[in-house]
Amino acid sequence: MTTAETNGTVGRGVSGGVGGGATATATARPATAPATLGPTANTVLSATGVTVRFGGLVALSEVSLQVPPSSIIGLVGPNGAGKSTLFAVLSGLLSPASGRVYLGGADVTRSSPQARARKGMARTFQQPELFLGLTVREHLVLAHRVRFARKRLWQDMANPLALLPAPASENDRVDALLELLDLTRVAKAPVAALPLGTSRLVEVGRALATQPDVVLLDEPLSGLDMHESENLASAFRRVVDEGERQVSLLMVEHDVATVLALSSHIYVLDFGELIAEGSPEAVRNNAAVRSAYLGDENVTAARTDLEPTAPEPTDREPTTQGDRAPDDRAPDDRAQGSDEP
Repeated sequence: MTTAETNGTVGRGVSGGVGGGATATATARPATAPATLGPTANTVLSATGVTVRFGGLVALSEVSLQVPPSSIIGLVGPNGAGKSTLFAVLSGLLSPASGRVYLGGADVTRSSPQARARKGMARTFQQPELFLGLTVREHLVLAHRVRFARKRLWQDMANPLALLPAPASENDRVDALLELLDLTRVAKAPVAALPLGTSRLVEVGRALATQPDVVLLDEPLSGLDMHESENLASAFRRVVDEGERQVSLLMVEHDVATVLALSSHIYVLDFGELIAEGSPEAVRNNAAVRSAYLGDENVTAARTDLEPTAPEPTDREPTTQGDRAPDDRAPDDRAQGSDEP
């Protein structure tokens, strides 16, 4: 399977982390609770009771989620929580030991990634998978033809005389995506010359060129600076709110503040179990979520983010060893070089 086909299948600055806030509560799901979710008319993607085992290790245990149309759904959790494993199950790269996956109401649990792509799923990966010799526009054209003009794609590759002008519908679709993602100015640039943030936008555009119903975003902000993260987050919001057709985004991301700001609903995994779900406000104030991230069940609601607290400022001037007053000497100095009791 080619990179384009895989990616088409498949191929910070925002305030408010886990901690304080209002008094909303999130739904905490016990690990032993039976899964009850299934395909419904108002979901484009759903999973019910997904369990994955690697030998004796249970990577996922009875995990269920739903992605409604035209929504941004967050999936968060500490390292090793099972997020990447769940993404692999949803996209068809890994088969679960039990549980079902539904795409557009159809059971795709045993379907290949290619089959899921044809049914309306796309995804990106943690590392951009791009063709370095192609331009930004060519990536979008390639993805569009893989999905909608496969015969034309093979003709272009086999017979140079077949390189006829693209149809107007293809040009319109590609131009609209370039504008939506603010990529028009670099449309003719080779992706090898682009910074990481722009490369991630190209990968998102390539996924959208297949006109999916849902896109799985695997840590899209990884490695980006604050400015790039803000640009990418804004692009995600435009995709859902201003795109030509309905599309949903399911996003795995370690930047919890951005997930809280963008998502309408968030699922939280820890050690392969779904420990909480709900609105951003509810998840932010959930004790189990704070415990999973901060390692303290008694953490106070006043803690509003995951960053370490800066030390308190002091007016006292720093002193060197030789400048210390007698009472300021180090403990070893007092013990060894002082006649005082």
